[in-house]
This record gives sequence, C-alpha cells and structure tokens, in this order.
Amino acid sequence: MVDNSSTNNNGQQLPGQDPRVPWPVLTATGFILLAVAGPGVLSLAWNMAQLGWIAGPAAIILFSFLTWIASIILCDFYFSPDDPDKRNPAYMDVIRSYLGAGRTANVKICWVIQYLNLLVTASLYTDSASQMMADIQWVSKCTKNNNGSFKIPCWVYQKPYFIVFGVTQILLSQISDFRRLRWLTLLCFGAFLIYSSIGVGLSLTKIASNNWSIKGSLEPHGNINMTRAKKTRLIFNALGDIAGAFDFSSVLLEIEDTIGRGLPAQEAQKIMRKAIHYGLPATACMCLFFGCLGYAALGEETTEYIFLYGFYEHHWLLNIAISAMVLHYAGAYQIFVQPIFAMFEKAAVKRFSPDNEFIKRKIKIWTYEFKLFQLVLRTFFVIVTTLLSMFLAIYLDILVLIEILAFWPIVFYFPVKIYIMEKKIPMWSARGLGLQMISCGILIVTIAAAAANIVDVFLQDSYNPIMPDRYDWS
Repeated sequence: MVDNSSTNNNGQQLPGQDPRVPWPVLTATGFILLAVAGPGVLSLAWNMAQLGWIAGPAAIILFSFLTWIASIILCDFYFSPDDPDKRNPAYMDVIRSYLGAGRTANVKICWVIQYLNLLVTASLYTDSASQMMADIQWVSKCTKNNNGSFKIPCWVYQKPYFIVFGVTQILLSQISDFRRLRWLTLLCFGAFLIYSSIGVGLSLTKIASNNWSIKGSLEPHGNINMTRAKKTRLIFNALGDIAGAFDFSSVLLEIEDTIGRGLPAQEAQKIMRKAIHYGLPATACMCLFFGCLGYAALGEETTEYIFLYGFYEHHWLLNIAISAMVLHYAGAYQIFVQPIFAMFEKAAVKRFSPDNEFIKRKIKIWTYEFKLFQLVLRTFFVIVTTLLSMFLAIYLDILVLIEILAFWPIVFYFPVKIYIMEKKIPMWSARGLGLQMISCGILIVTIAAAAANIVDVFLQDSYNPIMPDRYDWS
C-alpha cells in the first residue's frame, strides 16, 4: 500500500516528504507478532494434548521453521524481477510480477485464495473478540464463591458484543492505510504481553497447586476411551491449527512496504529479513512456552479456550486477560482488513478514475476529514461481515475450512514455485527435490486437516448452521 502524500507509485520519496518509519526493524517485528499471536495461541495447550509431549513441541518447532523459510523467500520478492525500482507492495503484486505472464489462471486462483484468507482471519477475530467480551459477563454471572462452581442453568447473550466490536472496527477502519497502524501495533503488543503473562502465571500457579507434577502423556491424546478414528481426526486438527498459527504471508509484503518507504528496495528487504529472524523465533518460543505450560498444568483436561475453562476461579485476573485479548484482536483485525480495503479502493479508482466526484469527495466530521468513498466502503464491509458472523455459524465454519485449505498454496506453494523458477533450480537437484518434498508434505497435512474439520463440524448430526442466541457453557 502506498501513501500518495509521501511517495509515488514506485515507493520513491517525493520532495519535501520523509515517509521513513522510525525503528523499522522493531516496527516490522511488532507487526509480525501482532499478526501471528492471534486466537491460535489460546488453543496451543489443547493442540499439545492431542499430540502429546513428543509430537506437540516437535510440530510447533517444525511449522515455525517452515514458515520462517517461506517468509524469507517471500520477502525477497519485494521488488520486481525486471525493474529493481518497481516494488511489489502486496502478495498479489508478487504473483502478477513473477507468474502473471502467460499464467492468468495462477493469478486468478491466487487472488481468490488470498483475499478469502484475509476475510477469514478478520471474521474469526470478530467472532473470537465478541465471545471473549461475553466471557467477561459469563464469568461474573455464572460462577460463584470463587471455587469454580457454576450456576446452572446460566447464559448470556453474545450478539450485543458483536455489535460493540463491529462499531469499534467501523471507527478503526477509517485509519487510511497500513502505515498509520503503528501506534495501534504498539498498543496491541502491550496487550499481548499482559494476557500472555497472566496465562503463564496462572499455568505456573496451577502446576504448583498440583505439587509441581507435570500432567499429560508422551503419546497423542491419552484418553483410552476415545476411538482410533477420533484420535486421528484430533491429531490432524491439531496439526492444522499449529501450522496456521504462524501464518502471516497474506500481509508480509504490506509490512515490508510499510517499513520500506523512502528506502531502497534492497535495504527494505534486509530490514524485513531481520524482522523475520527476530519475530518468528520469538513467536515460536512464545507458542512453545504457552502451549507446554498450559498442557503441563491441565493435561488431558485442557480445552481449546484455556483461560475460561482452565482458570475460571481467578475472576479478576481473567477479566484483565480477556480485556487485553479483545484489545489485541481489535488491532489485529485491522492488519488483515487493510489489504482488502486497498484492493477495493484501487479497483474503484481504476474503474471510475480518480477524478470521480464520489471517489475524491471529502467530508468533515468534527475536526476530522474523511474521503466519502472510503467511509462508505469500509463501513459497509464491516457491517456485512459482522452481521454474517453474528447470525450464521456456517459462514464462520466455511471460512475456517477455507483458511485450512489456503495454508498450503499461500504460505508455501506459490513462494516456492517462484523461488525455484527465479533461481533456476533443477527439479531433480537436491534443493529442488527437498523443496518439493516439503511442499508435498504440507499439502498432505492440509488435506488431512481439512478432511478432519469437515467430519468434526459439518457431518455431525447436531450441527446447526445458525448462530445460537445464547452463550452458554455451563
């Protein structure tokens, strides 16, 4: 995304402007942590429970390493192969630059997958944040005596919290572009430190209350009463969750373009490489630490939402942690919708011309000035996606399935395909065979995780495509 007030279409600085980002490595690392540390972190203990003490940590390390490789490859495609001064500020620009000539099918397929993947993440943040806000009310209303016992029956309405989050996103969506999210990134990173610290502290407290005994088993899911088919599905679900937890490929080029303005493309590439070297290992360590502590504290009893089910007796700490998570998700939502906004706005300018009255018209609300087209488009997008998330469970379930299926092509297939083509790596060389074998392995995991998701969600007799009015976990 390019801020036209300070750069031209090739990302070059205009006279009298300084578009450079202060502390670019730190800023890019913060964007990576914000994009990666999402709802998947909370389910890591549950994923560990499905895989056991050997396969669980190994899967976290393996997929973080594979994502690191793919991210390094992708960040090197920031500038065009034919013109080093021409930049690729978004994932689709890379596909058009390297695979566009004579490969329109690749471009179209990738376009659909890319923007659906962004929509998935934004919608899931909406659902997760509204659920967490409902959790705050549920914890105070449905537990008593600080001993973890429940009032039965007990429920709260979740839909008002969808509206609260939607209104918040309408306001935040008026931030004009990716670059102006830096202040929100710092705020959300602080929120992440708060809730992750609380999670670690509560896990250690739980372990201490168990006389420092470590729960869990070496084998995948130690529940002996579970069928082999069910265990297999849970294993592949867990592998899919862990793989997706590290994915930020859809916004990697936007991050690189944000810190690369006013800098030579090669220097921006070096900065992004450093940020990836810092950000992904830090995220992997955080995921490993968080997942292992949660599993050690709760063992096979851990659930996909560790805070509410594992530590509900600590009401006030839970409220702080959940509030911090909601703040984090509000900022992370913007990371993933800004590329969608940019795509729609660019298409509108191309279709109607920049001089169109509706597109260029500005309005003033209080002391703030907005572009009318952006205000209407972004508000409409947030309202529609919020309403779909609020009323249709099948909308979210289909998006989750799309997210699983999108992992292989977006994260690995297209970057590796371009890398092999640009480096002219022989297909039967050791490096070529190695990359293709890794790609095939990830494809198999992706297909297996998607199949497990279909069986566990859509093929259940009790499946309801409509979102329930009540939020009830008692």
